[in-house]
Amino acid sequence: MKMSEPAQFRTEGLRGEASVDVDMRRHTSWRAGGMARRMYRPADLADLQAFLRQLPSDEPLLAVGLGSNLLVRDGGFRGTVLLMQGALSELRMEGDVIYVQAGVAGAKLARFAAANDLCGAEFFVGIPGTLGGMLAMNAGCYGSETWQKVQRVQVLTRSGELLERTPQEYDIGYRHVALREKGEGGREKGDVAAPCEGSTLPSSPFPLPKEEFFVGAWLKFEAGDVEQARQDIKALMEKRSASQPLQQPNAGSVFRNPPGGHAAKLIEGCGLKGKRIGGAQVSEKHANFIVNTGDATAKDIEDLINTVQATVLQQTGIELHPEVRIIGEMK
Repeated sequence: MKMSEPAQFRTEGLRGEASVDVDMRRHTSWRAGGMARRMYRPADLADLQAFLRQLPSDEPLLAVGLGSNLLVRDGGFRGTVLLMQGALSELRMEGDVIYVQAGVAGAKLARFAAANDLCGAEFFVGIPGTLGGMLAMNAGCYGSETWQKVQRVQVLTRSGELLERTPQEYDIGYRHVALREKGEGGREKGDVAAPCEGSTLPSSPFPLPKEEFFVGAWLKFEAGDVEQARQDIKALMEKRSASQPLQQPNAGSVFRNPPGGHAAKLIEGCGLKGKRIGGAQVSEKHANFIVNTGDATAKDIEDLINTVQATVLQQTGIELHPEVRIIGEMK
């Protein structure tokens, strides 16, 4: 079903792939949701810069990598989706650090580090997303977080200007990344998380940050026992497969862990494992996962998220906060 009045792309001088009326079920790991009015897959970073320079400044944008930690409502997204995975895919050594672009998946980064005799990137195999989303939400697992490895980042402004920033310019916390205050006359503090797979602002109607989003980073890892690193990667992948419902469409962990606790234990303790609304179900394998059993709508999934939140709050007094970003319009 087409969205009304799709604006046409201006593609003069661009090298990427442009399309309209795109089914976002094909580009999100939940395999549910509505249409995007437009989509652009840049040829590379320079092409993305050129695209942004000709885009209206008020156009809603959504950058997508693997489409995990993202739910597009059934009414669709009336803006432009930037498809990063397969586009911003550079991954290389620069001296003793790794330069990696926003569209590179975590598992690929972990293997690249091990292949270059570096340790400490193993945990990235447990994150079902690409670097852009990992930077945006300070994604982590198995006791490590993305920004622990960052030396500096590459960001792109709405006008197509490419900048570099250091971690010291950000307020970084658990699943949170924001620019620091610069005082009077400077940039106001606010979330600059790239609108990729993760956000702690699930109700935001437009997912684009006002100023800039992440397109790359330089990451520092240590030399160590590389054979052990390879074994750890294999063990972590096996652990992930054993503990998570990877055979069913899902978006990874739905809720952030509350201070001193685990969301999954709270959800299970409230008797919600297996709870269903339509085609959406709280996973029987891992209670902090919601799976699409085959025919879930975005509304089914969002309603189940809200039900889990309300039930846990009522029974425990603890408010769970979603990791997933929910964007678009109700149908």
